[in-house]
Amino acid sequence: MFQNNKGTNNNMIMQLAVATPGQGLHEITPQINNAINEAGIERGLCTIFIQHTSASLLVQENADPDARHDLEQWLNKLVPINDPAYTHTSEGPDDMPSHIKSTLTCTTLAIPVLDGRTALGTWQGIFLWEHRHNPAPRRLVLHLQKD
Repeated sequence: MFQNNKGTNNNMIMQLAVATPGQGLHEITPQINNAINEAGIERGLCTIFIQHTSASLLVQENADPDARHDLEQWLNKLVPINDPAYTHTSEGPDDMPSHIKSTLTCTTLAIPVLDGRTALGTWQGIFLWEHRHNPAPRRLVLHLQKD
């Protein structure tokens, strides 16, 4: 779902809602490219910001799902749930680890736009990395800038 906020002729800000099915890396490249197409941008820059502290964004391999699985497993080992050092526990055992994971990754990406789409490499995709275990509605803000 898109919500557009008109900007200047060279800038547009859009909001994108993404429903995640739960923890994991969820590819959003098609939704981002659709927004770029809707904005009519052939060349420029797409900045993506996630409005949450328990999910993040990244560019990662989109060809082999094992790469995403391995990243998820590695980060879960690095930042376990139920660590006795956590004091922020009122929102569930996966909440504080989700904040830490978000801090270790990215909440903003800037990706060039060429030929009306993200200028990603052959095996790259844009992912929303949901760190919470349950499904969650997530909001992204896209700043699309024409050259």
